[in-house]
Amino acid sequence: MDKTSKRQSSISKYANIKAHSTWQITYFNDRVRRIVWQLPAGILADYLRLTDAMALYGADLRMPHSKSMGSGLFELRPKGPEGIARVFYCLQLGKTIVVLHSFVKKTQETPTKEIRLARKRAKEVQNG
Repeated sequence: MDKTSKRQSSISKYANIKAHSTWQITYFNDRVRRIVWQLPAGILADYLRLTDAMALYGADLRMPHSKSMGSGLFELRPKGPEGIARVFYCLQLGKTIVVLHSFVKKTQETPTKEIRLARKRAKEVQNG
């Protein structure tokens, strides 16, 4: 691989952003991991595309891919032919993204109980 190819491979094809380092993506627990991996195929494919980008470039995605919910909680917004999902996550020191909760949206508004659960888990992660 020549110098030009190396340089180009470290730049995002979606934006002119250089990959700084790899972020680690973990799950709050095994149940959360299973639920995420059981998302409908099209939504799961978009989730994987978004988490691949986050692993390379960090958690600084913007709308329409991700949204800050305040107090260190973020929502990833994967979509596919089957609908739209929300995957809540927070950050830990050491470039770690912790996936806290996910669900497939059935209404326009995100249900309060889903946000409440994600906030509770984010506090657990952030407070050790």
